[in-house]
Amino acid sequence: MNSSDTKTQSSTWQTLAAIYVIAVAFNLVWELAQAPLYIGMNGFRQSWRVCLLATLGDGLLLLLIFAVGWLVLRRWDWFVRPGVRGYALMIVTGLVIAVCIELAAVYVMGRWEYTKQMPLVPGLGIGLTPVAQMLVLPPLIFRVVTVWLKRAETKGGIGIYR
Repeated sequence: MNSSDTKTQSSTWQTLAAIYVIAVAFNLVWELAQAPLYIGMNGFRQSWRVCLLATLGDGLLLLLIFAVGWLVLRRWDWFVRPGVRGYALMIVTGLVIAVCIELAAVYVMGRWEYTKQMPLVPGLGIGLTPVAQMLVLPPLIFRVVTVWLKRAETKGGIGIYR
């Protein structure tokens, strides 16, 4: 492997780590905020544990959105300047992921139930807040990752976001 390959591989791992860490941080806040909308999530201790586990999975979902963008847009840094296609990809992929997970978890596996306070997506009977989570957070997370990595570059990190 030559020096250029090593640098590219290192920057790819740095990007993946940044996406995961930032996704976990943002999703943990969202998960804790929406916890009271789920049955059995009244106590902070119970909510914290369940939300932390869910958040680790949410981080993987952001990596999945990243991978879909990489495959479809054929640029591993597609989220830096996503344009209309990149934002559409984030939203459509996030929507598909959220709807599939909620339908499976609620109606197929019975993993969780909603309280009466949970707003539902009309026609689907799934929670609006978990669907909104996968629509709102990915663009925000990818923007924060871009800013974070650009700052790392200016402090002597890997120069990939020019």
